[in-house]
Amino acid sequence: MCYDMSFFSNLKHISTYLQIPLEPLDFHPTYHAVAQAYQQWPVAINEHGLKIKLFEWGLIADYMNTPEKIKQYRSSMANARSEKIIDDKKSIWHRLRNNRCLVFTTGFFEHRDIGTKKKLPYFIKIKNQEIFCFAGLYNYSPIPDMETGEMVGTFTIITRPANALMKKIHNAGPNGERMPLILTQSLALQWLKASLTDEQISETLNFEFPDNEMEAWPVRTIRTKKIDDETVVTPLQSEYPAL
Repeated sequence: MCYDMSFFSNLKHISTYLQIPLEPLDFHPTYHAVAQAYQQWPVAINEHGLKIKLFEWGLIADYMNTPEKIKQYRSSMANARSEKIIDDKKSIWHRLRNNRCLVFTTGFFEHRDIGTKKKLPYFIKIKNQEIFCFAGLYNYSPIPDMETGEMVGTFTIITRPANALMKKIHNAGPNGERMPLILTQSLALQWLKASLTDEQISETLNFEFPDNEMEAWPVRTIRTKKIDDETVVTPLQSEYPAL
């Protein structure tokens, strides 16, 4: 799954990636964000043209139409399993399959079981790339923001079966051997096309990002209070079982 990620780069890289202008956005780069914090994150959508927006991580579905329902269900909406988007006609993810977005990141975190009491966190990124993106789905909250009256944009990250590298890292737990659906730049631009058929969506959902184009290293514990700086992604210098 994907519950921890970073964006500590410049948003201008997204503008260059998509070849569209960047409007001012009040986003504060971070070395670590956890899904259940529901913080704003840079995403790209296609609504009358490509746009870069700040949406909240943790999708709010239309059936979450009261604060109580949002509190009850939202914590499980940070990820969407790729297998449900086309094949499960009853799934909320199937109903939202045309609400496609790109979720931009500098890297993400996953925990590896190395046989000790605590799992070892890893930072994972694409080699020689400042930023990259995950395939996602989005929805506007049915409840307006209490302060602004606006309909809040929310998103989920699509996950798929892990590639060879991620199988070694995300090697345990009920959602083990899964990874976020990482896209190449060409697939990312295609993902945002409004005209995609279900067959074309399925082709993208089945894409496995090459493990030899990724790199990963162990880092210190990420689920504790810490300074939000480069030390979050600094490689640990201790000896650990090789991947």
